[in-house]
Amino acid sequence: MSGQTDGPGWADDEAGPFVRPYAMTQGRTRPSEGEFDLIAVVVSTQPAASIRGDLPPEQAAILSLCQRPLSVAEVSAHLHLPLGTVRVLLGDLLGAGLILTSGPRPAAQPQRHHLLKAVINGLNAL
Repeated sequence: MSGQTDGPGWADDEAGPFVRPYAMTQGRTRPSEGEFDLIAVVVSTQPAASIRGDLPPEQAAILSLCQRPLSVAEVSAHLHLPLGTVRVLLGDLLGAGLILTSGPRPAAQPQRHHLLKAVINGLNAL
């Protein structure tokens, strides 16, 4: 196959080295901290210039991306990483105090039963 380097297929001349998602998360499938809904918003607590060099490259990329608020789904899409992997990485960053998150707001309290019944009766009367 052209473009393939010698070895078991862990690298490709055109794509560069390939790291399996489970290697990025040390085999973890759940975040150590927090719950990350698809539409939860993530923002970095650190300016881009102060991102530590000792962070794994994927976590540094998340902090760079999240200089402006982004949803968990957007982070996953920008990094071309599976959602589960991104959630684990975000959990690590949250535990280290490097990001803030805000989940989706719960739906408004359901209307009172009698109000809904009155609306249904009104519609039936039409």
